[in-house]
Amino acid sequence: MKKISFLILTLLATSLYSSNPSQAAIFIKPVEKNTKSIEPDVATINLATVAFNDLSRKEKKERIKEIKKEIRKYKAEKKAGMEPSTNTLLLVILSFLLPPLAVYLHQGEANNKFWLSVVLTLLFWVPGVIYSLIVVLGADK
Repeated sequence: MKKISFLILTLLATSLYSSNPSQAAIFIKPVEKNTKSIEPDVATINLATVAFNDLSRKEKKERIKEIKKEIRKYKAEKKAGMEPSTNTLLLVILSFLLPPLAVYLHQGEANNKFWLSVVLTLLFWVPGVIYSLIVVLGADK
């Protein structure tokens, strides 16, 4: 969340002063390698807020649209570059041990997929495991 807020503020600051790069530089705080968080200081936030409030309504809408586009792009890149998370790995292991529990944890509720997994596991363990793996590794939630 901190990275997204920093991205928004940086985009606002650089887009507001894109015609004069020297003015945009006052909004951009250099990132040091040893710092743990990348939060801009209060003065930077206040300057960006004042500059944003001085824009016309049309310009504000354009800026917000650009920011939302960048956030979507950031999330898509993050999602595309991700390896399977440890949660998925744990759910796959749990699918072999207790298939209905893995489906329940993946879905977050006792819905039709959970009850189907219970029935398949009670009939015979292997169909329950197969169905659980399909649900856990499937694209939808």
